[in-house]
Amino acid sequence: MTTTVAYSDIAGLAGTDLGFSKWLEVTQERINMFADATDDHQWIHVDPEKAATGPFRTPIAHGFLTLSLAVKFWTELFVAEGVTTKVNYGLDKVRFILPVKVGDRVRMSAVIAEVTEVAGGYQLAVDQTIHIEGGGKPAVVSRGIYRFYA
Repeated sequence: MTTTVAYSDIAGLAGTDLGFSKWLEVTQERINMFADATDDHQWIHVDPEKAATGPFRTPIAHGFLTLSLAVKFWTELFVAEGVTTKVNYGLDKVRFILPVKVGDRVRMSAVIAEVTEVAGGYQLAVDQTIHIEGGGKPAVVSRGIYRFYA
């Protein structure tokens, strides 16, 4: 579910729970495209035959692929109207807890932890957790830093 707010209301959003994004299946095709984009073709990601004999018994997504999905999920969860520029400003305290296997479905939950006024806009610190469907522990936890300017 998307939370939509006016730019003028951003300052008061600290503590807001944005809920969950939609589920997304992580396919071998997506993993292969990420490998091509990053030149990271380690067998544990891109060689299903060899990965079948490895520690996870199947290929796994690159940790940074799973983390990068936060951008997609974030835009599903939060929309600020009246914004001229949105900036993915960075990340704090990223942890890769569990690997995402080919065929796993993932989604993200997010809570706006802090809102700070910056020159010409607002900075949001967002606690993000990427969950694996049916998994106990999350795949990735991080704090995303986003800036919005009007």
